[in-house]
Amino acid sequence: MQTPHSSPDYKFRFQDAAIGAQMLFVAFGALVLVPLLTGLNPNVALFTAGIGTLIYQLLTRGKVPVFVASSFAFIAPIHYGIATWGLKSTLSGLVAAGLVYFIVSLLIRIRGIGFIQKVLPPIVIGPVIIVIGLILAPTAANMAMGKIMENGVAVQAIPQTKALAIAGISLAATVLASLLGKGFFKLLPILCGIIAGYVASLAMGLVNFEALASAQWLAVPAFTMPEWNISAMLFIAPIALAPIIEHYGAIQAIGQITGRDYVKDPGIDRCLFGDGVATSVAGMLGGPPCTTYSEVIGAVALTRAFNPAIMTWAALTAILLAFVGKVGAALETIPIPVMGGIMTLLFGAIAVVGLQTLVKAGEDLLEPRNMIIASLILVLGIGGMVIGEDSGFALRGIGLAGIAGILLNLILPKSR
Repeated sequence: MQTPHSSPDYKFRFQDAAIGAQMLFVAFGALVLVPLLTGLNPNVALFTAGIGTLIYQLLTRGKVPVFVASSFAFIAPIHYGIATWGLKSTLSGLVAAGLVYFIVSLLIRIRGIGFIQKVLPPIVIGPVIIVIGLILAPTAANMAMGKIMENGVAVQAIPQTKALAIAGISLAATVLASLLGKGFFKLLPILCGIIAGYVASLAMGLVNFEALASAQWLAVPAFTMPEWNISAMLFIAPIALAPIIEHYGAIQAIGQITGRDYVKDPGIDRCLFGDGVATSVAGMLGGPPCTTYSEVIGAVALTRAFNPAIMTWAALTAILLAFVGKVGAALETIPIPVMGGIMTLLFGAIAVVGLQTLVKAGEDLLEPRNMIIASLILVLGIGGMVIGEDSGFALRGIGLAGIAGILLNLILPKSR
């Protein structure tokens, strides 16, 4: 086992390979949840998580023991983007989100981290995160009730009584694992919720195995290339600001665990650049954007497995699983109320993270300047406001809320 201050060791050891596979297991529930909730391909998500982690390690000189995979911050915009512009156009927005990482990393290299903190203070980031969490709350409720969207209309696909029962079981298992779980079970609340809801669905006869039976064991993931759409790019790209702040916090957290200052070496600019390249590559292949997984950081703290080479094994395991066709087919047999139960908690939890951002910063939300910024971000983001729809360069939702918040913070005079 590696000590906190020892150098990365890439010699082959079966023990490291086993621990790496275990790290993937810790991340697996959240990793596949994003494609399951957004309609993306789970096998592609596994592949892009593996490739993204390898890219991240390469660009950070193999110094940071983290795993990057599907970002929850993009669930709502992917949902909206696919419904509005289609999958391929939405992917162009995900590629553009990676470009935002590049810009921020360049600004940090030139001006220092203080410049970003000035442009993106908590009064902007907090409300934007709240918008990300709540913009698709109706979708979570519909899925929990067994409804699916067809041509913009919620249609009952599963009897509501059964759907609510399954969603309740899934939600309860997630909550109990989060509150009462010990060791690795505490790191896997989402996976516990999926398993409990799936078992309940089996008992009620709501699982269809036809797709699983017809799926091949070995198959190339269904990669999808983007089609460039300016409206989708303007809508989705600003959302990267939230996971950028999340990534900065994650790098500080793993540094405290291992006793290394990764903000200085390899540098937070390199870390953000690596995450951005991973996100853009994922979008080019049809996968969800990448972010640092706090579950894996928790597993590193629990196992004291500090060697970054372990994450290489986790990444390689993810890539191998991506070529097992039965894996994606099995995941797609999960009924929608199982996901709906988890989404009701997940979207609310994201919003609470935004509230916590404001609380930790000690912001006075009744102070006029803060109230104006927060109020406009929330209404523009959640209320359905669209700017420039006739021109083809429409701004709406989270993208509009994020840009408005940044501009208001820069333009409005500071409080005395």
